[in-house]
Amino acid sequence: MKSLLSARFAPLVLSLAASCTWAQGVSHPPAPASAAERGRMIERGRYLVQVAGCNDCHTPGYGQDNGKVPEKLWLTGDVLGWRGPWGTTYPSNLRIYIGQMSEAQWLDVARHFEPRPPMPWFNVRAMSDTDLRAIYLYVVALGPAGSPAPAYVPPGQAPAGPFVQFPQ
Repeated sequence: MKSLLSARFAPLVLSLAASCTWAQGVSHPPAPASAAERGRMIERGRYLVQVAGCNDCHTPGYGQDNGKVPEKLWLTGDVLGWRGPWGTTYPSNLRIYIGQMSEAQWLDVARHFEPRPPMPWFNVRAMSDTDLRAIYLYVVALGPAGSPAPAYVPPGQAPAGPFVQFPQ
């Protein structure tokens, strides 16, 4: 019985061990092994972009339109500024920003960046590598669109366009 169980479960154990090697020192999980797995990861990335609130700031009109913005506009950045003691920041066009990176670069950025408020970078850092990879695959699958967000405006200077004012 012991050898039957060993023979029966050996492929599963080897498969799990192979897929978990990233947790033993490799910086990120392995690439999706099949087109179907890649498709599932892209779909998970889409889901995460929705529920993690990425669209709330990085998609123009998303909040105002109750999320009823065509997907072709998702993550293209916004001209609505966020003004506070840090100056005025703008939600970047993630389709351009992330689309210029390799997956490894994205994982490194996601683990180390600390952009100005109100970007909740600490929430991005709390995501698993698998979730970050799914977001990356989704954004890359969307392809480039839109234009870069307006440039940061330092404290004490007035932004040219609309903005949300945080207490000073």
